[in-house]
Amino acid sequence: MPPIQSRVWRIVLIVLLVAASWQAMLATHELGHVLHAWWSGGPVERVVLYPLTISRTDVAPNPHPQFVAWGGAVWGALIPLALLALVRRFAPRLTQPATFFAGFCCLANELDLVGGSFGGAGDAGDLLRYGAAIWQLGLFGVPVSLLGLWLWHRLGPRFGLAPEKGV
Repeated sequence: MPPIQSRVWRIVLIVLLVAASWQAMLATHELGHVLHAWWSGGPVERVVLYPLTISRTDVAPNPHPQFVAWGGAVWGALIPLALLALVRRFAPRLTQPATFFAGFCCLANELDLVGGSFGGAGDAGDLLRYGAAIWQLGLFGVPVSLLGLWLWHRLGPRFGLAPEKGV
């Protein structure tokens, strides 16, 4: 394929991968809130997962709001990492997109904690309102964010828009 067409197809694939990763990240994040709500005895009233809105899980009454709030960040990173391990074992041809997705989820979930802790927004704001210390958000969020960057770095120059060899 000529270089310009190859680049256009790569851009299309990147846009599709980012859009799919965003929606799947929201799903794993909200699943984490749902799991923690169930484990704490809180009934889930609604899960909002529309692509153009901020996702959320409504739990009422919420007997352990801090525990439920932590669920999104924890499982939002662990589920994609577990998926990556399964893909590496059973479908190695899909390792690169699975690695991108796991890195994306680590970054998105944990940057929400780290960034939101300064503005009191999102789950970070909820965690702080329900008694978590700001250092706890950083202690969890910074290493997991760095893990996401490391996963992305391991994808190498062939994943993305780097020029192909011999072109």
